[in-house]
Amino acid sequence: MSITRNKILKIVAKTTVGLLIFLIGFYFFWISPRYSVPILTYHSFDYGEGLLSVAPENFEKQMRYLKNKHYNVISFGELVEGIKNRRSFARNTVVITIDDGYKNNFTYAYPILKKYGFPAIIFLITNNIRTNAGFLNWDEVKEMSRNNISFGGHTKNHVYLPSVYKTDVLWNEVAGSKKAIEKHIGIPIDYFCYPLGGFTEEAEMFVKRAGYKGACVTNRGFDILNKIDLYELNRISIRNGNPYFSFSNLFAPIRFRAKLSGYYNIFRKEKRGY
Repeated sequence: MSITRNKILKIVAKTTVGLLIFLIGFYFFWISPRYSVPILTYHSFDYGEGLLSVAPENFEKQMRYLKNKHYNVISFGELVEGIKNRRSFARNTVVITIDDGYKNNFTYAYPILKKYGFPAIIFLITNNIRTNAGFLNWDEVKEMSRNNISFGGHTKNHVYLPSVYKTDVLWNEVAGSKKAIEKHIGIPIDYFCYPLGGFTEEAEMFVKRAGYKGACVTNRGFDILNKIDLYELNRISIRNGNPYFSFSNLFAPIRFRAKLSGYYNIFRKEKRGY
């Protein structure tokens, strides 16, 4: 029995060592090279329970966490330029993006970002500015643009670009958004965000032709090839709008930390929308 037991122990030991070697190798040679700077996506800062909502208190906690853990929060522009120049980013780097340009971006998110000294970019639906009470006005956009918040195009009317078949309409949505923002704040607008993450080769071509230096999507699927395209940058949606206790909120901090890891995109399934 002792001989049999010794053989079993040796087999277990060899198997354990082999598994450890495999896991270490898998991490260093497959997972680690596929690290990408997490680009966080927010929309509305309110108390709704929909996919677009994050409670102001939760956003405060998240930004405080980034500050306390010494995350390097960089601008979207710095990320794009860094990728273009093949810069190597520290593993605690993160980018903050906000879509659509809701009024609560100014009333809730902006003071918090200002408090922690974090840059962010807001992609604007330009035809909603000033004309819709639920969205920012140009005075608020101007103020934020002077205080570490940059802006990007998000079309004029938040149209799903693959559904636009008229070339002149597509061009107007892409280039018109950039033109409107530049007209009102007086500085170049370099980045674009595809509404609902949807785009075509033609739409991407128009984004480049309009003079944008980069663009982001939502989730383009598995990043197993570690493909980096400055006009198809993946982002990670942050959504936890209920500030009150719930079972799901128990795991919110864990989910948030996982999304900051830099490896969250690797195994995500491709999907359309947010």
